[in-house]
Amino acid sequence: MAGRRDGSLMRDNSQSVYKSRITIAIAIGVLLGCFFAFFFPNGLFLSYSDSSPTLNRRLANSISQVGSTPCESSEKLNMLKSEYMAALEKNKDLKLQVKELTEKLQLAEQGRDQVQKQVQMLGPQKKVGAFGTVKGLRTNPTVVPDESVNPRLAKILEKVAVNRELIVALANSNVKEMLEVWYSNIKRAGIPNYLVVALDDEIAKLCESENVPFYKRDPDKGIDSVARIGGNHAVSGLKFRILREFLQLGYSILLSDVDIVYLQNPFEHLYRDSDIESMTDGHDNRTAYGFNDVFDEPSMGWARYAHTMRIWVFNSGFFYIRPTIPSIELLDRVAGRLSREPNSWDQAVFNEELFFPSHNGYEGLHASKRTMDFYLFMNSKVLFKTVRQDARLSKLKPVIVHVNYHPDKLPRMKAVVEYYVNGKQDALKPFPVGSDW
Repeated sequence: MAGRRDGSLMRDNSQSVYKSRITIAIAIGVLLGCFFAFFFPNGLFLSYSDSSPTLNRRLANSISQVGSTPCESSEKLNMLKSEYMAALEKNKDLKLQVKELTEKLQLAEQGRDQVQKQVQMLGPQKKVGAFGTVKGLRTNPTVVPDESVNPRLAKILEKVAVNRELIVALANSNVKEMLEVWYSNIKRAGIPNYLVVALDDEIAKLCESENVPFYKRDPDKGIDSVARIGGNHAVSGLKFRILREFLQLGYSILLSDVDIVYLQNPFEHLYRDSDIESMTDGHDNRTAYGFNDVFDEPSMGWARYAHTMRIWVFNSGFFYIRPTIPSIELLDRVAGRLSREPNSWDQAVFNEELFFPSHNGYEGLHASKRTMDFYLFMNSKVLFKTVRQDARLSKLKPVIVHVNYHPDKLPRMKAVVEYYVNGKQDALKPFPVGSDW
């Protein structure tokens, strides 16, 4: 009995020890698992490999921070500021490029639409009519108005324009007195559709106080520097860039310098059959409308006489321009050349682009043009050299008088008002035909 009990006790003790070891092993395993789960949540080897670069970077940063001096920190700050400013400037240039490309894309799309419209207008091919009855297409279709170009200007033009037409003049404080004569006579002639593009704050305030419709452009460094301090010719050159938006919005513009006296409503005397309808610097039928000028070269013998075509230039200070593709192309060409050739005269460039034909290496502008009646749209050479000395012509009342041939503009403008408006017959007599210098 005793032997059986001793054997039973030994078996119970060995089983108990075995169970205790298993329990201890499980407990150790649980503890290790908790330890690794807490300190190495991504796994022992992965966490070690991932953390090594981070630790190295942190250590490097710590070393660099400890070793850096206030001077080095200031240099780094200045470097970061310069990089920031460079990035801002680059971003500005990129935005400008995007804007220019968008405008070119819109113009290309409009050009495509106009070609389609022109084809529709022409219709199917036709047989040629009888002799003397055939006429080509003179009037190009207008562009599709795009108010997204300048929504603020679009709202102003909607209020001011009549039949989508208006007179537009650019002015800064250098021509303030002439501008006052300009808009006073426009009001007196009963012309409602006119607008002053104010190039500085002084002109904007003047227009506001005199109830004159005006438009102050958004800031533009390239234009504002010339607009504020530029002389007559410099400001005149800006109009080709500024007018583009008016045409894109679908309006026909009668561009006007401020050295012009209005005596009648010019919109009642336009033909509107061409892209450009301009007053002339010519002073008679030949110079205004063109003539055959024979060049004589005696050394050529039998072929000594060469025939040339001559015409006095269009005046870039007074012209009517329709919103067509050729018109916008003209503005782009002139503005482009004036920016590349800063010493060039805007009126010369305007006429060269308008009249020079296509030839080798050059594609001419395909724009239709008309010369205005030089007695109705009169330049100051015609007035002071011819009209005032002719009893019959002096009785005619022009639509406008442009004091473009004389530098003493303001007194001559006032004399024109005295003569044609107030009836003072000797108002023009004190002035010489030309200028004193």
